[in-house]
Amino acid sequence: MPYGWVGQVLRINLSEGKVTKEPLNLEWAREFIGGRGLGTRYLYEEIDPACDPLGPENKVIFATGPLTGTYAPTGGRYMVICKGPLTDAIACSNSGGYWGPELKFAGYDMVILEGKAPKPVYIWVYNDQVEIRDASHVWGKTTEETEDILRAETDPQARTSGIGPAGENLSRVACVINDKSRAAGRSGVGAAVGSKNVKAMVVRGTGAVEVADAMKFSELVFESLRLLNESPTATKALRGLGTASTVGFTNSIGILPTNNFQAGQFGEANAISGPVIAQTVLRRNKGCYSCPIGCARVTETKGPSKWQGRGEGPEYETIFGLGSDCGVGDLNAVLYANYLCNLYAMDTISAGGTVATAMELAEKGYIPAADLAELEFELKFGNPDAVMACLELMAYRRGRFGDLLAEGGYRLAEHYGHPELFMGVKKQDFAAYDPRGVKGMGLGYATSNRGACHLRGYSMMLEWFAPREMRLDPFTTDGKAQAQKTLQDKAACEDSSGICTFTTFEVTPDKLYPMYNAATGENLTLDEWNLAGERIWNLERLFNSRAGFSRKDDNLPPRMTREPLTGGAVQEQVVELEPMLREYYDIRGWDDDGSPRAETLSKLGLG
Repeated sequence: MPYGWVGQVLRINLSEGKVTKEPLNLEWAREFIGGRGLGTRYLYEEIDPACDPLGPENKVIFATGPLTGTYAPTGGRYMVICKGPLTDAIACSNSGGYWGPELKFAGYDMVILEGKAPKPVYIWVYNDQVEIRDASHVWGKTTEETEDILRAETDPQARTSGIGPAGENLSRVACVINDKSRAAGRSGVGAAVGSKNVKAMVVRGTGAVEVADAMKFSELVFESLRLLNESPTATKALRGLGTASTVGFTNSIGILPTNNFQAGQFGEANAISGPVIAQTVLRRNKGCYSCPIGCARVTETKGPSKWQGRGEGPEYETIFGLGSDCGVGDLNAVLYANYLCNLYAMDTISAGGTVATAMELAEKGYIPAADLAELEFELKFGNPDAVMACLELMAYRRGRFGDLLAEGGYRLAEHYGHPELFMGVKKQDFAAYDPRGVKGMGLGYATSNRGACHLRGYSMMLEWFAPREMRLDPFTTDGKAQAQKTLQDKAACEDSSGICTFTTFEVTPDKLYPMYNAATGENLTLDEWNLAGERIWNLERLFNSRAGFSRKDDNLPPRMTREPLTGGAVQEQVVELEPMLREYYDIRGWDDDGSPRAETLSKLGLG
């Protein structure tokens, strides 16, 4: 029996109603680590990347890492991998909570969903017992209602991962939600699950994940815990204030996106910031499986307000997406919009980005008066009623405008003849950092394989958060290509291992790869670990190339390259993308069109 990995794949052919179990390809696991990398390898081998992401030919893979379900710090992650309905590119969305470990405890590293069920179903997994069950009674219900019903009829200790109304209606901003509020958020993976008529996977496992060298593994884990507990980022910032701790800083330096990235400072930022959340609406913090940080916020709206509710959030990205990017500074409204996205199972970044795009289109007069007349609200920045209404429209595809919103911001802007007003890359919305004030992030957004993403190469750590003597100047292009390449490869390994990116502020690659070795019994060197990350990144690039992507798609909206950002520390800045991109391709070993050269593929074992 393998260690770390549990050695088994669950394959569910929904068209035939057939369940099979097969050994995990351990050769691939060693080459691609697990999770993101291994799931991508399976997908690359099993589907045509040019297929319709909402068609039965697409597959959806739920993949864990070798550290998932162990007592590694934050060893609770799993990934949803498919061709992305929002982007038409490779999709890999990462989530925490408890569902991933539960899948490992049931005896599976990975679940592959293929085909399409003839009617709504859910999957019930109890160790070796696997059933495809009717889900007609929960189809149309929210994520919270669905989890409560399915746990009641299976096992109260079971864990669920599934979709809400947005995924059922094939909204391209739909996500997958587990444990009621943990989201595999980006690229429309919830729509891919919905296209297969799968409502949820409910899992209960009573096994365990064994590690190869328990003594060594324990030593490494306890050393990592010490580092995390001493870390000001992990404790004071994330444990104390959650990711919302970032709001005040990005606003002060001028890169908090506001009104669809028309500005980098929001006048009402303080009202929706981490300290205010902690002092007013926070009930408690919360952690995922094996998490020493506890960055999640459990909140409840306060005071006289039409927006009343309770739930989890908001994260920093949500505060931007549903707050500053839409010009909304009412904290109760931001919380309520967050709760709606959890219930409908929608990515808060892309949902907010789509609403902000619609608001700017309306502001500039690009949406015909006849279309606006159909709406029962005023589509303008700063109107929380518009945000709530648009979220419902895009989740349920209500009316013609709801259909357009559900297609995401790029397709909405393209429909009205102004795709340049969409702020994203490869049809996926930017995250909460305006790249004109952090230019390495601009290169990272442009080259991210899954579309615009801050987590694939988080150069904010080097450009703003690092000690001054180690910092890269955020306003130049110097060193950004090499930094992004290194960070992207690093993130690929971290995602594949099964731990949370927040751990890696302190658990750096030189500490993570020995933990992986102790868990699996492998004997990788640091160079081999880094090479695995590069291998994963290039395989994702090959997938996208076969799907029709090329250099033309490694771009930024003209606003980022032509319209200077001002405010705070940012004055008269644009992103000079081309010189960074040329250097990046050269460092990657890619040709002028962004395709990996033969010698690069040979070095990585992909030739």
